[in-house]
Amino acid sequence: MDNIVLKGVAQHNLKKIDLTLPRNKFIVITGPSGSGKSSLAFDTLWAEGQRRYIECLSTYARQFIENLQKPEYETIEGLSPSIAIDQKTISHNPRSTVGTVTEINDLLRLLFSRIGIPHCPECRREIAKNTVSQIIEIVKSKFYGKKIKILSPVIKAKKGEYHVLLQRIQKKGFIRARIDGKIYDLAENIHLEKTKKHNIEILVDELTLSGVREGRFMESLKSAIDLSGGTCVVMDETNNESFYSTKLFCPYCEISLPELEPRSFSFNSPFGACKRCNGIGWLTDFDEWGDMILTDELCPECRGKRLREESLAVTINDKNIHYFSTLPITFLRKKLLELELNSKEKLIGSRILQEIDSRLEVMVEMGLGYLDLNRTAVSLSGGEAQRVRLASQISSGLRGILYVLDEPSIGLHSKDNSKLLYFLKKVKENGNTVIVVEHDEETIRYADYIVDLGPGAGEKGGYVIAIGSLENITECPNSLTGAYLKGEKFIPIPEKRRKPRGFLLIEGASEHNLKNIDVRIPLGVMVSITGVSGSGKSTLVCDILYKALSRIIYHAKERPGKYKRIVGMEAVDKVVNVDQKAIGRTPRSNPATYTEIFSTIRKLFSFVPEARIRGYREGRFSFNVKGGRCEECRGAGVKKIEMNFLPDVYVTCDRCNGRRYNRETLEIRYKGKNIYEVLEMTIDEAFEFFKNIPFLRRRLEVLKGVGLGYIKLGQSATTLSGGEAQRIKLSKELGRKGTGKTIYILDEPTTGLHFDDIKKLLNVLFQLVENGNTVIIIEHNLEIVKSSDWVIDLGPEGGDEGGYIIAEGTPEDIVKNGKSYTGIALKRVMVKKHGIQ
Repeated sequence: MDNIVLKGVAQHNLKKIDLTLPRNKFIVITGPSGSGKSSLAFDTLWAEGQRRYIECLSTYARQFIENLQKPEYETIEGLSPSIAIDQKTISHNPRSTVGTVTEINDLLRLLFSRIGIPHCPECRREIAKNTVSQIIEIVKSKFYGKKIKILSPVIKAKKGEYHVLLQRIQKKGFIRARIDGKIYDLAENIHLEKTKKHNIEILVDELTLSGVREGRFMESLKSAIDLSGGTCVVMDETNNESFYSTKLFCPYCEISLPELEPRSFSFNSPFGACKRCNGIGWLTDFDEWGDMILTDELCPECRGKRLREESLAVTINDKNIHYFSTLPITFLRKKLLELELNSKEKLIGSRILQEIDSRLEVMVEMGLGYLDLNRTAVSLSGGEAQRVRLASQISSGLRGILYVLDEPSIGLHSKDNSKLLYFLKKVKENGNTVIVVEHDEETIRYADYIVDLGPGAGEKGGYVIAIGSLENITECPNSLTGAYLKGEKFIPIPEKRRKPRGFLLIEGASEHNLKNIDVRIPLGVMVSITGVSGSGKSTLVCDILYKALSRIIYHAKERPGKYKRIVGMEAVDKVVNVDQKAIGRTPRSNPATYTEIFSTIRKLFSFVPEARIRGYREGRFSFNVKGGRCEECRGAGVKKIEMNFLPDVYVTCDRCNGRRYNRETLEIRYKGKNIYEVLEMTIDEAFEFFKNIPFLRRRLEVLKGVGLGYIKLGQSATTLSGGEAQRIKLSKELGRKGTGKTIYILDEPTTGLHFDDIKKLLNVLFQLVENGNTVIIIEHNLEIVKSSDWVIDLGPEGGDEGGYIIAEGTPEDIVKNGKSYTGIALKRVMVKKHGIQ
C-alpha cells in the first residue's frame, strides 16, 4: 500500500478528520500551538502503530494491549511499526549517557575487552595472562639447565586454620609445603594460628630442568597450575622467584585481576562500576520527592571516572576507556582512526572499530561532534536528545518503519539545520516514512508533503486547513502558516533598539570550552545569546551566570562554573531561570497547581452553599489529600502500568473514569460546573468563566498572553512539552511583582511555538524589559534574535573549536560581521523579509 489512510480521527481536539499520507516520504505536520499536531502524530499514528506491533508479538506481550488505550478513529490503513523520537524519551538515569543511548559504549567496551592491555592498578606495570603451553616455553627458555623448585600457591594472606586442606593435599601425594616463607614436611605437626594471615604454597617438584627431565617438568608445572587454579611459582637455586599465571596476575604486587570482558568496562555493571558511587561519578543526595539527585561533589574514589581502578588500568595505545569517552566525538573519531595496532590487534579489532566509526560519522554529520560519549543524557537539550536517538536509529539500518519526531530542529543553529534535514532525507530514502511535528520554516519548505492544522488552538483547532506541497499551503487563504511562509504576515523588527542602562561584566569565564573570555551582559534590555550547537551558550549563561548570581544573591549551594569575578552586581537584586524542566513529576501536577490558581478555585467551591451545608472545606477539593479524591488512583485520574519491555504507560482510572474525585465531591457545583469539569477547561475557557474574579483573571490572562490558551487547567505535567512547561513558569513570574532589577534567563523559549505564537511571546518579553528588567535568551530562532536589543554570538564552532566571542552588539552590528554564522543567517532573514541591506 502506497499511502497511510486515516478516516474519522477524533483524538483529543481533532474533528473527525480524514487524511491520506504518502508512505516513504518526509512529511511535516504544522499549525498553531495546540492545533492538534501532537494528537495526530504521536497520540494517533505512533500510538496505533505501537499498539498494532505489540498485538503481533507473543501472548506475553499481547496481555499489555488491554492497558493501551486505542486512539479515537474510524479506520487507519497502511500503518507501519512506529518509533517515536520526542523531547522526553531520553532517560533521567544519571548513568544514561550519549554513549549508552547510541550503544557506542557497548562497542568501545567490546574493543577494550578484546585488545586492551591490562596493567596492575597498584604498580602500573603491564600484566598478561598466558596459556599453560606458553608458560612452559617461558620457563624452559629462562631456567633450562638450572635446578628449580615448582610451587603452587593455594592460600594468599588469609586468616584461619588450613589443616584439612593440607591433609587433603598430602593424600594426593604432595609431601612438602612453603608456609610463610619456610618449607615444611607435611608429615610434621605444623602450627597454624587462626588469627594470623598465612601464605601457603605446595612444593610440587624439585628438579634440574633438562631434556631428560622435560616430561616430568611439564607434568609438574601443569599440576602446580591446576592445584592453585591458574598460578605457579618457579624458584631457582638462589631462591629468586618468578610468578606465572593463566589469569591476569601481577607478580610484583601479587594481585589477581578479573578476566577482561565487556562488562568490566561498564559503569552500569557491578563488575565495572566504581564501588563508592555505583558508576555515577558524583556523590548523590535525595530531593523532596525522594528521587536521587547528583551533588556537586565528585566521587573521591574514581574522581568522576565512574569505573573501578582495575578497569581504568586497561589501555589501548596507553589510553584508558575514560580518556576516549571524554573526547569530543569529532576528535574521538580521529583518535580511533589513528590507533597504532599490531597485526593481531588489527585482526581482532578492525570490525569493531569500523562499526564504531560508522556511528561516530553519523553523529558528526548531524552536528553533534562537540558532544562526548560520557555526556549525561539528562544534560542534553530536547533537540540534542532527539538527534542522539535519531543517530542511533540511522545506524540501525531499519526499513519500513514510521518515524515520528517532535521538533528535531530545537537547539540547532541554522548552519547545522541542513545537516539534520539531510539525514532525515537519508532515513526516508532507506525505505521509511518520516513524520515531523515542526514549526521551523526551513524544515517546512524542505518537506515532501505538508499537513497544516488549525485554524486556532484547543477547541478552535483540530481541522485540516491545507495539505500537500508548499505551494498548496501558501496558496490556501485560510492557512495562518501559509500567510507567514508567503510573507503576508511577519514578525516586525522593533522600530527602536533599547539602550543598555549598564553592564554586568563576567571576567575570565573558562568553564568547559569557554576560552577564558570576558563577557559584557547589558542590563535593562533583551539579550540573545547565539552561536552554533556546543559553542558555549548554556555554559556561559546557565552554568556560570545563573549559578554565580544565585550563590551571591540567594547563597545557593550549587557551585558555578569557572570564572574570575563578576563586576556590576549592585544593579541586580534577583535572578530567575525559566527553564524547560517539568513543572512536576506526577500526573497530579498541572498548570493550575503550579501557577497557584487552583487554591483560589478550591476556595470558591468551598464557599458554595451546598459545600458549606455538608461541611466541605477547601481541602475537600484537593486531589493531593484524602477526603474528596478518588482513592483508587489517589487523585491522579490515571494509573501507571509497568510495561516491562516498553516505557510505562498511564491508563484511565476505572473507578472514577479519570475524574480524580469521588461522587460526593463531584456533586458540588460552582456556576453549574463541578471541580473536574473546571479542571478540564482550557485556559481560554477558564478566562471567560472566571473573568469576574480579579486574581484568576490576571493569572489566566498572562497564560493566554504566552500562547497557552489551548492547554487545560488540569492537564498532567507529564504530557506538557518542555516549551509549554517553560511558558507556564514564565507566566508565574509575570504574575509576581517585579523589582525592575531582575535578570530573567530563558533557554529556547520558542520551543513548540508557531510563528504567530512567537509574536505573542515577544510581546510578553518586551513587557518584562519595559518594566526595567533584563531578559537573557539562549536562542537560535532568528525571529527572536532580530527582535533583540543586543546579541552576543559565541563560536566559531562547537566543542573545543568554540568558546570565543565572535560578535556582539545590536542585530545590525551582528549582520555586518562576516565571521559570524549567526550574522550570515540573520542577514538573509532581514534582507528577505524586511528588505534591510
